[in-house]
Amino acid sequence: MSHKIILVDDDQNILTSVSIALESEGFDIKTYTNGEEGLKGVKSWLPDLVILDIKMPVMDGIEVITKIRQIPETELIPVIFLTSKDDEIDEVIGLKMGADDYITKPFSQRLLIERIKTILRRQDIINSRKDIEENENLIIRGGLVLDDSRHLCSWKGIPINLTVTEYLLVKALAIRPGHVKNRDQLIDAAYGENIYVDDRTVDSHIKRLRKKFKDIDKEFDRIETLYGVGYKYKE
Repeated sequence: MSHKIILVDDDQNILTSVSIALESEGFDIKTYTNGEEGLKGVKSWLPDLVILDIKMPVMDGIEVITKIRQIPETELIPVIFLTSKDDEIDEVIGLKMGADDYITKPFSQRLLIERIKTILRRQDIINSRKDIEENENLIIRGGLVLDDSRHLCSWKGIPINLTVTEYLLVKALAIRPGHVKNRDQLIDAAYGENIYVDDRTVDSHIKRLRKKFKDIDKEFDRIETLYGVGYKYKE
């Protein structure tokens, strides 16, 4: 489903050119020429993002964002302000009122599109995290999500295909970040008690685990080795 965006500006040229550019990127767009109509559109359509000109007839952008932030259904919708070069005071006020970003006119449409995509990506992550935090079967440690009911693992939203043993090792480490687990404890977690497994088997599993995480994130460094002691998941 495409993201919904409302664009409010009294300059018809901006409405036309920007809406065409955003539609070509796959966004669903509605445009308004004054703040009062734009606010009505926000209330009824509940967009994923609002782009507001600051200086508009009937109701300016500052008043619009003030009202948006007062309504429970709209208070968390991201807002980008469009400002003129001489509107520095309005920029500061707008940001204090809860704007997520501002762009100075005249602006590059490519810059606007990149800012929009950045904000929407961040908002999608926040929304998905709210959804998964409601699931008590999930273990969440920053970018790591473990679905204990299905033995599924993801890192920064990207699924990682783990064996059952690998999953149980990650869980044993991540369930208490910063707490060191020795090899015997990890063997018990992955294989059960009273099962003999060579220490080097655990080391091999950890090596493969790191590789799987690094295959999708070269900077991954959460599984830390404490030589002569064991392993821990870094907080």
